Amino acid sequence: MPRETGKILVSQNKKARHDYSIEDVFEAGMVLTGTEVKSLRAGRASLTDGYALYENGEIWLRGIHIPEYDLGTWTNHEPRRPRKLLMRKDEIRRIAGKVKDTGVTLVPLSLYFKDGYAKVEIAVARGRKSYDKRQAIAERESKREADRATGRRSKGAE
Repeated sequence: MPRETGKILVSQNKKARHDYSIEDVFEAGMVLTGTEVKSLRAGRASLTDGYALYENGEIWLRGIHIPEYDLGTWTNHEPRRPRKLLMRKDEIRRIAGKVKDTGVTLVPLSLYFKDGYAKVEIAVARGRKSYDKRQAIAERESKREADRATGRRSKGAE
């Protein structure tokens, strides 16, 4: 059987990009059990309450919900158990240095399969205040309006 290639998205945390300003993004593998992988392949996971912690030279992903596999037996996993992330030591050291700052956290952005392996994209992020969120929305809308205007101008509509 040929190996799986490409990127298959399982779950995405869209609210994280709204609630946090993303400073740096990292890709990490995860230590999973068999029923967790089967549940993920069925497209079932939630990242909304998820966060990552740096503990004893390792990074742990907590709060994400991978529901139990429907056809699993007594070997089924616990849905909200902490999961260890697999990263290079230099990346872990860089993350540890950034997380020492106050107001900085590790947030999972997306969960996907890449070439058959389960991966999670985590971001070093700083929380936004409500006025920062409104300002970001206003900037995004003004950029979109400017792009529309230049598009109409290039087509000769105006």
